[in-house]
Amino acid sequence: MCGATEGGLALAGVDVTKEAVIQGRVLRGGTPVPNAYVRLLDSGGEFTAEVPTSATGHFRFFAGDGNWTLRTLAPGAKADRAVVAARGSVAEIDVDLDAA
Repeated sequence: MCGATEGGLALAGVDVTKEAVIQGRVLRGGTPVPNAYVRLLDSGGEFTAEVPTSATGHFRFFAGDGNWTLRTLAPGAKADRAVVAARGSVAEIDVDLDAA
Protein backbone atom coordinates (compact mmCIF):
# COMPACT_ATOMS: atom_id res chain seq x y z
CA MET A 1 0.00 0.00 0.00
CA CYS A 2 1.48 3.34 -1.03
CA GLY A 3 -0.43 5.59 1.40
CA ALA A 4 -2.45 7.35 -1.29
CA THR A 5 -6.16 7.38 -1.83
CA GLU A 6 -7.19 6.04 -5.21
CA GLY A 7 -6.65 8.86 -7.67
CA GLY A 8 -6.07 11.36 -4.89
CA LEU A 9 -3.27 13.03 -3.00
CA ALA A 10 -0.74 10.93 -1.12
CA LEU A 11 -1.38 10.69 2.61
CA ALA A 12 2.17 9.78 3.63
CA GLY A 13 2.94 11.56 6.89
CA VAL A 14 -0.71 12.36 7.64
CA ASP A 15 -2.14 10.59 10.69
CA VAL A 16 -5.73 10.24 9.51
CA THR A 17 -6.73 8.78 12.88
CA LYS A 18 -6.17 12.26 14.37
CA GLU A 19 -7.28 14.43 11.45
CA ALA A 20 -10.47 15.10 9.48
CA VAL A 21 -9.18 15.46 5.92
CA ILE A 22 -11.09 17.02 3.03
CA GLN A 23 -9.34 16.73 -0.28
CA GLY A 24 -10.01 16.40 -3.96
CA ARG A 25 -9.52 18.13 -7.24
CA VAL A 26 -11.12 20.71 -9.44
CA LEU A 27 -11.97 19.72 -13.02
CA ARG A 28 -13.50 21.33 -16.06
CA GLY A 29 -14.69 18.80 -18.62
CA GLY A 30 -12.52 16.13 -17.01
CA THR A 31 -9.37 18.29 -17.23
CA PRO A 32 -7.66 19.44 -14.00
CA VAL A 33 -7.95 23.17 -13.25
CA PRO A 34 -4.75 24.64 -11.78
CA ASN A 35 -4.77 27.90 -9.84
CA ALA A 36 -8.47 27.80 -8.99
CA TYR A 37 -9.32 28.74 -5.40
CA VAL A 38 -11.18 26.45 -3.03
CA ARG A 39 -12.68 27.98 0.09
CA LEU A 40 -13.77 26.07 3.16
CA LEU A 41 -16.95 27.48 4.73
CA ASP A 42 -18.31 26.30 8.07
CA SER A 43 -21.89 25.13 8.65
CA GLY A 44 -23.01 28.76 9.05
CA GLY A 45 -21.44 29.78 5.75
CA GLU A 46 -18.52 31.62 7.38
CA PHE A 47 -15.14 31.63 5.65
CA THR A 48 -12.60 29.39 7.39
CA ALA A 49 -9.76 28.82 4.92
CA GLU A 50 -8.74 29.04 1.27
CA VAL A 51 -6.18 27.21 -0.85
CA PRO A 52 -5.21 27.39 -4.52
CA THR A 53 -5.33 24.18 -6.53
CA SER A 54 -2.08 22.58 -7.61
CA ALA A 55 -0.95 22.12 -11.20
CA THR A 56 -2.96 18.87 -11.16
CA GLY A 57 -6.08 20.58 -9.76
CA HIS A 58 -5.71 19.07 -6.27
CA PHE A 59 -6.49 20.68 -2.92
CA ARG A 60 -6.51 19.59 0.75
CA PHE A 61 -7.91 20.90 4.01
CA PHE A 62 -7.60 19.68 7.59
CA ALA A 63 -10.94 20.43 9.23
CA GLY A 64 -12.91 19.74 12.36
CA ASP A 65 -15.68 17.17 12.44
CA GLY A 66 -18.91 18.38 10.90
CA ASN A 67 -20.64 19.76 7.85
CA TRP A 68 -18.68 22.03 5.54
CA THR A 69 -19.09 23.71 2.17
CA LEU A 70 -16.39 23.82 -0.47
CA ARG A 71 -16.71 26.95 -2.61
CA THR A 72 -14.63 26.72 -5.76
CA LEU A 73 -13.77 29.84 -7.73
CA ALA A 74 -12.16 29.79 -11.18
CA PRO A 75 -12.36 32.16 -14.14
CA GLY A 76 -15.95 32.04 -15.38
CA ALA A 77 -17.12 29.51 -12.80
CA LYS A 78 -18.20 29.11 -9.19
CA ALA A 79 -19.36 25.88 -7.55
CA ASP A 80 -20.45 24.96 -4.02
CA ARG A 81 -20.29 21.38 -2.75
CA ALA A 82 -21.39 20.10 0.65
CA VAL A 83 -19.02 17.75 2.43
CA VAL A 84 -18.96 16.02 5.82
CA ALA A 85 -15.64 15.73 7.63
CA ALA A 86 -14.93 13.22 10.37
CA ARG A 87 -11.75 12.53 12.30
CA GLY A 88 -10.26 9.27 11.12
CA SER A 89 -11.52 9.55 7.55
CA VAL A 90 -10.72 11.25 4.28
CA ALA A 91 -13.54 13.00 2.45
CA GLU A 92 -12.52 12.81 -1.22
CA ILE A 93 -14.47 15.10 -3.54
CA ASP A 94 -14.06 16.12 -7.16
CA VAL A 95 -15.58 19.44 -8.19
CA ASP A 96 -16.52 19.49 -11.88
CA LEU A 97 -17.01 23.10 -12.90
CA ASP A 98 -18.95 22.04 -16.02
CA ALA A 99 -21.57 20.43 -13.76
CA ALA A 100 -21.94 23.58 -11.61
